[in-house]
Amino acid sequence: MNNETRNEIKSYIVAFGWKLVDVVEKLKDYEIYTTPQALSNKLTRDTLRYSEAKAIAEICGYSLEWTKK
Repeated sequence: MNNETRNEIKSYIVAFGWKLVDVVEKLKDYEIYTTPQALSNKLTRDTLRYSEAKAIAEICGYSLEWTKK
């Protein structure tokens, strides 16, 4: 993940009307336990797990799909 991807994920969260702290709270429903700072660090360091990305997408009303080019 690069800054562009990090910014894209954060923009989806903001567009949904939430902050990282809100997403972190909702991630508990997916049995993903983290803190806002840890999530921000994962986005910055490019260490976000695919399962976390899927959960964040679902929280924001999206789904991740693999499509063939």
